[in-house]
Amino acid sequence: MWILFALVSAALLGLYDVFKKQSLKENAVIPVLLINCIICSLIFLPMIILSHSGSIPQGSQYHVPEGDLYAHILVVLKAFIVLSSWICGYFAIKHLPLTIVGPVNATRPVMTMIGGLLIFGEALNPWQWAGVVTAIVAFFLLSRTGKKEGITFSTDHWIWLLIAAAVLGAISGLYDKYLIAQAGLNRFFVQGWYNLYQSIIMGVILIALWYPTRKKTTPFVWKWTIPLISIFLSAADLAYLYALTFPGAMISVVSMVRRSSVIVSFTFGALLFHEKNLRGKAVDLALVILSLVFLLIGTL
Repeated sequence: MWILFALVSAALLGLYDVFKKQSLKENAVIPVLLINCIICSLIFLPMIILSHSGSIPQGSQYHVPEGDLYAHILVVLKAFIVLSSWICGYFAIKHLPLTIVGPVNATRPVMTMIGGLLIFGEALNPWQWAGVVTAIVAFFLLSRTGKKEGITFSTDHWIWLLIAAAVLGAISGLYDKYLIAQAGLNRFFVQGWYNLYQSIIMGVILIALWYPTRKKTTPFVWKWTIPLISIFLSAADLAYLYALTFPGAMISVVSMVRRSSVIVSFTFGALLFHEKNLRGKAVDLALVILSLVFLLIGTL
């Protein structure tokens, strides 16, 4: 049953990328991102308020502890990391095909594993090394496919923003491991407060950078797909967390299964956005998925 919820989470994540692409089409990035930060904050705000008022008792798994100043500083740092990743990713997905964005984003587990090797001294087994090498080959082939659409990976700044988003996302995953495993922070404390801090930071960015120049840049247009970004992301996270509540559920397997969301975004990129060079990209995608399979086998 937990595998089913992991697959549901993957499907929701794929649709999350589709709604991002549709919302950002000919639209201003900063306001769209701020709206989604606010919606994500509002989802977790009741848990914080009810926990502080005592309506959610301390013994409940949904209780959000208050945390000391040091804990909040750690979470503010996470907010900066995640928001930096989102800003880079939003600008990249606006200007790049989903059929390229998806496979690149799917290599995040590889980046996280390499980060674990370099930062935490974790050792990789042969299967995991096979996954890393396969992902590198897939990335190289994807760069060759991108040239057919005039996208040169070495010089295209949108590609570099996409890579930066993926790297920052991997850093966020490693930082989560530190916050939960070593700093001992409650996961709902981290998730609830970092969303609030993100909204504040994003509000400052909008007021300081976007609002004064809004008439000279792409205008903001309201689309009903905008709130669906946050709704589907939050639903994907809830399905992910619920999958982990089942006896025997393995977080390594669930995390890898979630990356299969690339299949959903790739399919919609082909059918809804009519993107090109699908045959070559499908081969690249297959290699990315193969790399995830290798990582999964090596993790079990």
